[in-house]
Amino acid sequence: MPERSHQTVTIRRGKHASPDRGACVVELASMLAGERFSDHPPTVCPVIAGFLRGYNDLMPEQDLPELYPIAARVVGSAGPKSVRRERARRLIEWSREPGGRGRRRRFYLRFETWDLIALPAVKAALRLDPERRRVEVARLVDELVAIGVRPRDDRAVADPVRAAGEAEVASRR
Repeated sequence: MPERSHQTVTIRRGKHASPDRGACVVELASMLAGERFSDHPPTVCPVIAGFLRGYNDLMPEQDLPELYPIAARVVGSAGPKSVRRERARRLIEWSREPGGRGRRRRFYLRFETWDLIALPAVKAALRLDPERRRVEVARLVDELVAIGVRPRDDRAVADPVRAAGEAEVASRR
């Protein structure tokens, strides 16, 4: 029997030894990234992965298929410590007011176990009705990923030929 691929794997609860036994959403992200099968892939932010592992394991079994598109969103989200801290702060805020834009507070975090930080957000997500939860969690994951993304140069999008020429001139200096 051929080994399962990211296109044929079934999302299930828990940690898995191989895709033949299923995969959690973070293990699926490792497959999409072409990395070793793992629930701690290097290209996925550990804060986001901690949230998604808990969410995957505690959500109702029939709702697990909604996690397939989220796996792709988090590939490449790994970032420096400052980004991880900001993402953890956002998870804490979100857990206090799901879907809301609560006022910003200062948090000083020194945890290495991101799963524990993410647990209140997981529980807050699971308290939402299923339809709202699907939308709010997708929005939260997008927001967390965006925290580490550098603003792009809109000039490069508006006029790629000019932007490429400017980059070439700058590289010759």
